[in-house]
Amino acid sequence: MGIRNELEVRRCEHVTKVLNCVLIQAKYLARPQYLCYPNCDFIQAAGCSNLKKPEGKAHGDGAEMTIASSIEPVSDLPILRIAPPTGWFTLNLPELWQARELLYFFVWRDIKIRYKQTAVGAGWAIIQPLMTMAVFSLFFGKLAKIPSNGLPYPVFYFSALLPWMYFSGALQNATNVIVEQQRVITKVYFPRLILPLSAVVSGLLDFAIGFVVFLMMIACYRITPGRVIFFFPLFLLMAVLTALGVGLFLSALNAIYRDVRYVLPFLVQFWMFASPVAYPSSLVPPRWRWLYGLNPMAGVIDGFRWSLTGHGQPPGVWLMASVSMALVTVGAGAVYFQKMEGTIADVV
Repeated sequence: MGIRNELEVRRCEHVTKVLNCVLIQAKYLARPQYLCYPNCDFIQAAGCSNLKKPEGKAHGDGAEMTIASSIEPVSDLPILRIAPPTGWFTLNLPELWQARELLYFFVWRDIKIRYKQTAVGAGWAIIQPLMTMAVFSLFFGKLAKIPSNGLPYPVFYFSALLPWMYFSGALQNATNVIVEQQRVITKVYFPRLILPLSAVVSGLLDFAIGFVVFLMMIACYRITPGRVIFFFPLFLLMAVLTALGVGLFLSALNAIYRDVRYVLPFLVQFWMFASPVAYPSSLVPPRWRWLYGLNPMAGVIDGFRWSLTGHGQPPGVWLMASVSMALVTVGAGAVYFQKMEGTIADVV
């Protein structure tokens, strides 16, 4: 097998003289080989100081390439070996940390694309929950007379729509992110976990905008949450973990079965009515409240109302059930996602 038949070097006019000394390690040879053009005057600049300038014609005179097979490499390049995980679950945290900049760019790209070529822009993060709050306040509040735990109806519904709209948006984005990024997945390797994680993290911007509006609302109604507001980050973390866990499971499932995209809207709608968004959880009979607490978003929404307004039921035993289910959800989703990660690039 001739070297000339296996390696083809094409010179471009815009390549600088430093690149006239090209080092190519032939992977099919037993030891490293170096390929250099004859009469190379920039060997030192190219980093191959151990190579001697071979005798021959100048470049442009039809000089042939010379192989120096007996030269040892100046420095060994690091070798990255990509292999599937050996255990049933392996979370490579150092790999995720090394790809943190990639996570940042994915999040930033999602934020820019979301409101690109829109007249209102990020204002949709305010308009959507406000319009939904107005509809709920009119039909469920004024007409259906659903109790609101002593809160004004706008505050009661907005405090529930704030975490719910973040959860539903993050869940839908995380479910479709693998299919949407199929060209990137099939061309380059990176931790696939970054894709659904970026979809969940990018939704926090809309949540932050809506949260500012909610603070202005409770200020207008002169509602002070008190010290219980320090529990608010805990319930926000529960919402993020729940969206990430379910998103990991559905994103891997959506890459194999595209029926998931049609089931997802119905699932989100059913989950909303199974959560205390349009009604207080106090309407649930006490004997079924432990089962109701298995819905992690039930604990998240009740926790939001309690920590931000000081009204509603304080955390109880049912909250521990919601926290446990949130942890189980993110753990099971991560296990299933890693199991399907090796075949996603082949079937997506």
